[in-house]
Amino acid sequence: MNRRLLRYGPARRYTAGLALSAAVAAVLVVVQASFLASVLVHPSPWPFAGVLGVLLLRFAHATAIGVVSARAAASVKAQLRDEVLASVGPGSGTRAGELATLVGRGVDGLDGFFTGYLPQVFLAVAVPVAVLLRLAFADPVAAITVAVTLPLIPIFGALIGWQTAARTRGQWSLLSRLGGHFLDMVIGLSTLRAFGRERAQIATVRAMAEQYRVATMRTLRMAFVSALVLELVATISIALVAVPVGLTLLHGGLSLTTALVVLLLAPEAYLPLRQLGTKFHASQEGLAAASSAFAALDGPVRTASRVPPAFESLVFDRVTVPYAFRDLSFTVERGERVALIGPSGSGKSTVLGLVLGFLTPASGRVLVNGVDLATLDLEAWRAQLAWVPQRPYLFTASVADNIRLGDPECPDVDVVDAAVAADADGFIRGLPSGYGTRLGERGTGLSSGQRQRIALARAWLRVDAALLLLDEPTARLDPASEAAVVAAGIRLAQDRTALVVAHRPALLAVADRVLSV
Repeated sequence: MNRRLLRYGPARRYTAGLALSAAVAAVLVVVQASFLASVLVHPSPWPFAGVLGVLLLRFAHATAIGVVSARAAASVKAQLRDEVLASVGPGSGTRAGELATLVGRGVDGLDGFFTGYLPQVFLAVAVPVAVLLRLAFADPVAAITVAVTLPLIPIFGALIGWQTAARTRGQWSLLSRLGGHFLDMVIGLSTLRAFGRERAQIATVRAMAEQYRVATMRTLRMAFVSALVLELVATISIALVAVPVGLTLLHGGLSLTTALVVLLLAPEAYLPLRQLGTKFHASQEGLAAASSAFAALDGPVRTASRVPPAFESLVFDRVTVPYAFRDLSFTVERGERVALIGPSGSGKSTVLGLVLGFLTPASGRVLVNGVDLATLDLEAWRAQLAWVPQRPYLFTASVADNIRLGDPECPDVDVVDAAVAADADGFIRGLPSGYGTRLGERGTGLSSGQRQRIALARAWLRVDAALLLLDEPTARLDPASEAAVVAAGIRLAQDRTALVVAHRPALLAVADRVLSV
């Protein structure tokens, strides 16, 4: 998975730069130890200036790596988010809350991987090698001791890291479930309050949050144990180097400068590996989220092709959708106006969801001009549709902008013509600012019939739409509003191919053929 992450954005150039920067950092560590030993043994301006110069270089190097790492992480996160959002859509089975958690908190967790763990991997290789080479010239015995004890840190780190990775995956799974359930609860809060079930859901969210807290504390406990073990191993290893060096210095086997160089470099050999363990734990949540993102990207792949230039037919070929209908087959030819009828729950609105590409069938095929809809470019296909949903969504914008959603580039005169055709012009002009009246959230302030007629005006602007979809636009309307919407629907469907979901007999006047679902 780490290799797959490194294919995103400028990650390849970034890793090449990290390799070079790690080599520079290793050289600076060795040079700093040499200058510092000289200052301690023979105080003079030149070695002191050398120490200050190396410290400034190391500070500038660390700052530059931080900036480059942050930019690389931002580029990778943006590309990964774009791919996940493009591939995970309606019908994928991914809950909106889980998706929001994944592309938000989850992908942001990759900062720890790109700005912390990955640079430390290169340092954990380059610095010990440089230190061992310098120690081999200064004190071969110390170099052998470091070379023998150095592998103990990654060995213990790997043993603990396996457990940490497993616990972090479980922690991320709990966070994803919590995010998905919480968003569902917020969206349905009014329904929960109406049925007096909000307190039960509060208890459920509290229980899920407690599970996440326990999982987080277990992961942190493992991280602290890991840090303790690595510090203990490094301390013992440094002691195994320091004691022989001290004894050799007492017997005159080493000069003071050489002994100080060895004592200063020995901790530097273990430090990158100890820090690698800490960075590893900090990167695990992001890597767990990346695994979920790649699982979503590796789902069923759509093979896009061009939508036929002119709509001729829509065919349902033994289509099955669980809990809706089974082996549904029918055909809508160009120029037909077909009404779907049936009891509530029979799947009439599901049919329109399949046509729009919001849902995918469990079996069977939806064919457009004989081509499977699953292989078509959905954006190009939807450009051929005009859709009036059962509950049209109106945005917090002007009435004109809400109508103009059907054709964002149309002039004001076309907006007015569409409203007149949908029998909406009269009540719109009666609003405080007419077409410039700013609506509340979800069209607050308008009646159901008025919202429905604005949705019809939107559809009217789709003059090039080859197929009109009406999803029971007269539902929940009073007789007067129903008559206005039906009249507007008849005008809208004239000379067009239409597929209409109808519960009430009045809407059947739009259709010239009726199908039972």
